[in-house]
Amino acid sequence: MELIYAIAIGVLAGSGVWLLLRPRTFQFIMGLSLVSYAVNLFIFGMGRLTSGRPPVVDPAMAHDPSWYADPLPQALVLTAIVIGFATTALFLVVLLASRGLTGTDHVDGRESQS
Repeated sequence: MELIYAIAIGVLAGSGVWLLLRPRTFQFIMGLSLVSYAVNLFIFGMGRLTSGRPPVVDPAMAHDPSWYADPLPQALVLTAIVIGFATTALFLVVLLASRGLTGTDHVDGRESQS
């Protein structure tokens, strides 16, 4: 399961970096979102990938820390998702305003040759 999880994070991060290098603003914003999702999955994975176990501490198993998942990464990722959604909405509004003022959505302000 860890291998599939690592591959998913790698694909998200790689796709995000590729989109960050594109010349259009919308692709740049989508690249930022994908990199953000990759980082969120990475942080979430740091809280141990377990199934069928209690999310915090079971009093009967409190002496064994490997029995429970760490709730801190889950809280951090939940906060990051909310902040990322608000930031993406702000970026899209700025994108639309910039496109209305300049007439293009290229990062450098010039039209492409194709």
